[in-house]
Amino acid sequence: MPFVIRFLAIAALLLTVARPGLAAGNQLVFSWQSNCGPLNPHLYSPNQMYAQNMLYEPLVRYAEGGKIVPWLAERWDISPDGRTYTFHLRPGVTFSDGTPFDAAAVKANFEAVRKNLARHKWLELVNQLDVLEAPDPATFVMTLKTPYYPALQELTLIRPLRFASPAVFPEDGNTSKGIKKAVGTGPWILAETKLGEYDLFVRNDTYWGKKPALDSVRVKVISDPNARLTAYEAGDVDLIYGSGGHASGQIGMDAFKLLAADKANVAAVSGPLGTRALCLNSGRGPTRDLAVRQAVAQAVDKTALVKGVFLDVEKPTDTLFAPDIPYCDLKLPPFVFDRAKAEKLLDDAGWKLPKGASVRQKDGQELEIDFCFIGNDALQKFIAELMQGELAKVGMRVRLVGEESDAFGKRQHDGDFGIIFNDTSGPPYEPHAAVGTMRSPSHADYQAQVGLPMKADIDAKITQVLTTTDEGKRAALYKDILTTLHEQAVYLPLTNMTNIVVHRQDITDPGFGPTKYEIPFEGMTKR
Repeated sequence: MPFVIRFLAIAALLLTVARPGLAAGNQLVFSWQSNCGPLNPHLYSPNQMYAQNMLYEPLVRYAEGGKIVPWLAERWDISPDGRTYTFHLRPGVTFSDGTPFDAAAVKANFEAVRKNLARHKWLELVNQLDVLEAPDPATFVMTLKTPYYPALQELTLIRPLRFASPAVFPEDGNTSKGIKKAVGTGPWILAETKLGEYDLFVRNDTYWGKKPALDSVRVKVISDPNARLTAYEAGDVDLIYGSGGHASGQIGMDAFKLLAADKANVAAVSGPLGTRALCLNSGRGPTRDLAVRQAVAQAVDKTALVKGVFLDVEKPTDTLFAPDIPYCDLKLPPFVFDRAKAEKLLDDAGWKLPKGASVRQKDGQELEIDFCFIGNDALQKFIAELMQGELAKVGMRVRLVGEESDAFGKRQHDGDFGIIFNDTSGPPYEPHAAVGTMRSPSHADYQAQVGLPMKADIDAKITQVLTTTDEGKRAALYKDILTTLHEQAVYLPLTNMTNIVVHRQDITDPGFGPTKYEIPFEGMTKR
């Protein structure tokens, strides 16, 4: 072998040995629109949830069908009054830095979250935390201020109640200031991040559970869905997984259909993982009128919209939560598409169409509605434009307001909208966390409902449903809350949100995770 070639071969070998995390091995290449962030388990954006889930684990996990299954806790006991939860921790678990996972570590993480209470007030369980105890290394005791039935469900969430090694905490234990390194108990370790290029996750060979078959997952930063499609077709990306059809999605629905038709690919669509929905403001403008809100619900041909926008990949829905969500299979009568009925509702409510005019009026006010969306979200813009045309046919003028995401969020917070996008989060947030946030003025749900004459009663029933220990009473309260909101037409559900997956035949995968934020890399293999 010539000297130069031999030298380069040796240099390459030394580089691989010196940086084992960069060795490809049995590596799967995925892509995401941004880097994974600092991966602080107790904070939110720019931390990416799929990546937080790779590193950090919960006491209990959400499984198919809404079941809560043991995870870092092998079992648990709940006191008769519903306030005290005693968790018996799984033995032999360590963080990837070798620190023992024990009750002291659990308590330290819970206390870190509680130090940043203002940031986590949206999650009722954090508000309910009272006494936290670690009587021995294998036992963690959580006592709440009042009974709170969704406590176990909220412990399954990807953030903020998962566990980092106490060794990476700041000196004062306040992780809101940041952590020294991303270290969890999960099956993956973040080995390297190159901003704007990729994140590299390697298998945690000290993992307590079944170890991944893959050596590593390289996540390329590709912000544009079309560029991601090109990378997949060129063989630079092995897997497409996540939401489809809009700016923040993996690929467009048309691209997904083309890939699915190619027998070289395996493609699938998940079941419902949330609801794509609009909020109609009951406290501002013409949508204060119940007849206007109901007319909007009946003037839009959702079947045609779904076919035109989602190419039937997502399916239309008529309720805020899917029927398989606990307490939500209520058989509520849908607002079916009926343009003539929408026009009659408006006529009967006094919204008349003057001769020769295109916009209805009542008491000198034109029926004009502000429809707010994120301006650079192609999907939202497309839906808004289609609805603008549909509602014009019954005499409503829709003014499109497309803005950058911060301004859009402020409108949700302040109630400065007539109609606004407000998708649900899917399981395990539904229905409890979704209805819980309806009491918070910082959410579009509250702002959309604030004009309802029964709003105070709705909020009181939400508090009751979250704290009652009586299963029959809980079911009855949910039925009352969700039926009222449905009849008042403050939401216009559009589709069941889904995840899509596309990969080649040499990849095997275990199907979809039970929530839209989990990607089951640990169950994947690459031949």
